[in-house]
Amino acid sequence: MRRQVLLFFSMLLFCPVLGQVSYSIPEEMSKGSLIGNIAQDLGLDLKRLKTGKARLHVGNGAEYIELNKEKGLLLIKERMDREALCKQTTPCALHFQIILENPIDNVTVKVMIQDQNDNPPQVLYPVQTGGSLVAEMVPRSADVGYLVTKVVAVDVDSGQNAWLSYKLQKATDRALFEVGLQNGEIRTIRQVTDKDAVKQRLTVIVEDNGQPSRSATVIVNVAVADSFPEVLSEFTDFTQDKEYNDNLTFYLVLALAVVSFLFITCLVVIISVKIYRWRQSRVMYHSNLPVIPYYPPRYSDTLGTGTLQHVYNYEVCRTTDSRKSDCKFGIAGSQNVLIMDPSSTGTMQRIQSEKSILDEPDSPLEMDTLSG
Repeated sequence: MRRQVLLFFSMLLFCPVLGQVSYSIPEEMSKGSLIGNIAQDLGLDLKRLKTGKARLHVGNGAEYIELNKEKGLLLIKERMDREALCKQTTPCALHFQIILENPIDNVTVKVMIQDQNDNPPQVLYPVQTGGSLVAEMVPRSADVGYLVTKVVAVDVDSGQNAWLSYKLQKATDRALFEVGLQNGEIRTIRQVTDKDAVKQRLTVIVEDNGQPSRSATVIVNVAVADSFPEVLSEFTDFTQDKEYNDNLTFYLVLALAVVSFLFITCLVVIISVKIYRWRQSRVMYHSNLPVIPYYPPRYSDTLGTGTLQHVYNYEVCRTTDSRKSDCKFGIAGSQNVLIMDPSSTGTMQRIQSEKSILDEPDSPLEMDTLSG
């Protein structure tokens, strides 16, 4: 095996070289993208690539580049990230060889990878700690040009894509501080006075020189004070105030959303009821169906002999000197309401006539009944 390897490398050393070719491509090209036409650039016939069993010699680009022997093309096999391949080394290039057999030929290929502005700047200082608060102290006796702090950032891209600039985007007092465009130094631009607030908040934006430009934002807290206890008392509730304001805003938005939802729901319900009633009234108005009277169950004529289902018994008590009568209603007619004497030969008309006589005041029958 060792002899075969030595023989192979000796063949590479003494085999004729067809030529050298180099290409330049941007990083992050998608899989299958074209690098170049190797057959055309070297003046090779496609049959030579097939009969010579052209293949890529193992190098630092074998896993990222492939050869299409049918068309003589070099293609992207895997997406390449320049920072992952070369880090800060410039220029970044891949070197490999194409080997042909019968006879053995050697082609040297160099692929330059151009940097793309695909990474934003990274802020190293001041560290953005999130919950905890870090502030830079500035004494009230500070003169003009006093160095407060320095924003430090890096960009992993190369060339002009890694050139950074610093700008003061927002500040509590813009007339008190400035930021160096190239070095990120924050300095005072006037004399600090007793009227200046203790809490100073600066927002610095870091931009690179790529196209399109990428940026990062850093917040710098500055305390204008002569002693640490003064700074501590002023900045203790800084984070708590921020959290309180965030929570208050959230609950206000939530309450507004709930009230709006309830209002819209009530409005929709009221409109739906109004429309339903209006449609019902229109249907009843335009209906041509006959009106069927409704009788309560207690008054339906089930026997077919009268208009009332139930008959009520009552007693009448009268006196000779009064036309007022007391009526006592009995139970419903579900029980016996008419008691007939079997020996009686009278008719219903007779009974009813007697009843009408009884209804008259001071009738003979009534007197006889009372006397009896």
